[in-house]
Amino acid sequence: MSDSDRLHIIPLGGLGEIGKNMMAIRYQDSIVVIDAGLMFPEDELLGIDVVIPDISYLLENREKVKAILLTHAHEDHVGALPYVLKEINVPIYGSKLTLGIVEEKLKEHHVEGADFRIVQPRDMVKIEQFGVEFFRVSHSIPDSMGIAIHTPIGIILHTGDIKLDQTPVDGQVVDFRKLAELGEKGVLVLLGDSTNADKPGFTMSERVVGNTFEELFGKCNGRIIVTTFASNVHRIQQVVSTAEKYGRKVAIVGRSMVNNVKISLQLGYMTIGDNTLIEMEEISKYPPDKIVIVTTGSQGEPMSALTRMATADHRWVGIESGDTVIISATPIPGNEKLVAKTVDLLFRQGAEVIYERGIGVHVSGHAAQEELKIILNLIRPRYFIPVHGEYRHLMKHAKLAESLGIPRSRIFVAENGQIIEVSAKKASVTGKVAAGKILVDGLGVGDVGNIVLRDRKQLSQDGIMIVVVTINRDTSEVIAGPDIVTRGFVYVRESEQLIEDAKEKVKEALDICEKRNITEWAVMKSQVRDRLGKHLYEKTGRRPMILPIIMEV
Repeated sequence: MSDSDRLHIIPLGGLGEIGKNMMAIRYQDSIVVIDAGLMFPEDELLGIDVVIPDISYLLENREKVKAILLTHAHEDHVGALPYVLKEINVPIYGSKLTLGIVEEKLKEHHVEGADFRIVQPRDMVKIEQFGVEFFRVSHSIPDSMGIAIHTPIGIILHTGDIKLDQTPVDGQVVDFRKLAELGEKGVLVLLGDSTNADKPGFTMSERVVGNTFEELFGKCNGRIIVTTFASNVHRIQQVVSTAEKYGRKVAIVGRSMVNNVKISLQLGYMTIGDNTLIEMEEISKYPPDKIVIVTTGSQGEPMSALTRMATADHRWVGIESGDTVIISATPIPGNEKLVAKTVDLLFRQGAEVIYERGIGVHVSGHAAQEELKIILNLIRPRYFIPVHGEYRHLMKHAKLAESLGIPRSRIFVAENGQIIEVSAKKASVTGKVAAGKILVDGLGVGDVGNIVLRDRKQLSQDGIMIVVVTINRDTSEVIAGPDIVTRGFVYVRESEQLIEDAKEKVKEALDICEKRNITEWAVMKSQVRDRLGKHLYEKTGRRPMILPIIMEV
């Protein structure tokens, strides 16, 4: 099989995980990339800010990368763009709202010169040998799109994040006709959103949340505080519309939410009455039953506006008895404890908190099993690759496809980095490229690895002991010290004997070095670490990081 009659599908992120979505499609000497998302760190990634995909493969084939295609503006699909564009500056195709939010994000990262190309549903653009067609889908942010890539050997269809909402807030229903039309033409490979593949039935419409808001707002006599994802423009619109119906003013709190509302208003994706919005500092001027606050913090993030309110640490807004807090989101896996802690704090401050599933204050933006079946039956692809989800989601989606008659041999539950080679008649996994996690810590991108994380873990568990010794350069005799400084290990004032014993062990280690005529610092430090570490473990059962500092005079 020659290069001219095959293409490569290479997931660089988003498979076996939630977030970090990135997919490369290669035909001959042309590569297009679908999405460039980030993932928020798990508990073991101490001090890490965000995680982005490893783009080594794209950097190695820099001249072949022709474009980045964006499905929608959520962080897990566009959050890595500021880092990617510093390395590979290619045209970026996306909807008006998606590119508006991305532009603001690039400004924050001081990334200039991006080549934005706005597209609308049903647009077809030519990129080298690819014909790229965009079509409307429903999700929890406006202007979400799926992408059909027409190649010389067949159509590659990527659903993006999708749900089959029959009554979306903005009236923009999934383009069923286009999906059916593509299915009729024949789709070679379907890349399908698997996030809710383990959920039976159908995902409820976003309008259900609007109805719940109306019911709750009608019962509340005090302030109403609603927290949701900052990018959920439809949800924010429903909060504002309900507040206006009940004659309440609305304050938007949280930088990311303020930015998204500003962009959505400028681009016409939200409508808010002239006198509805007020600034945070104006909240105290109105009676409690005339106020709605929309804020970030639905995931219990420690520095978010809602968490700071719950801990009485917010400059303008404190929780008062009589407040009703509506958490209009479900915890992302791993955030359950943070959300539970925030809910507890809000109750302690005297608020009524509405957060339970089943009440209707949140619905997912992803298709459940029955919707996924409809998509699969509409498309009837020759090959199917589940994407966007942890491994169990991918497997559930694969089993759904199999139950609808797609042979198991044509379904690929892939891993990040695998090369899936596809021709008109055959598909197989033929190799693997570098694909992993690049850790972003402050301004450092990729400079924190396993060794640094291991040190951070040790420091967090048992602390550190610093040993400072000054020796004579000629005789190797100890002139000063050893002096010992500890942090996170023991309270020094109550552990004087332990510290004195530790000094003796350091002296013993240095005496051994002197007797053996050892003058290399590395060996001397190793002796100190070994002898002192064994002693401390015997006395405390802890293994602090031991950092010997030897100075010569």
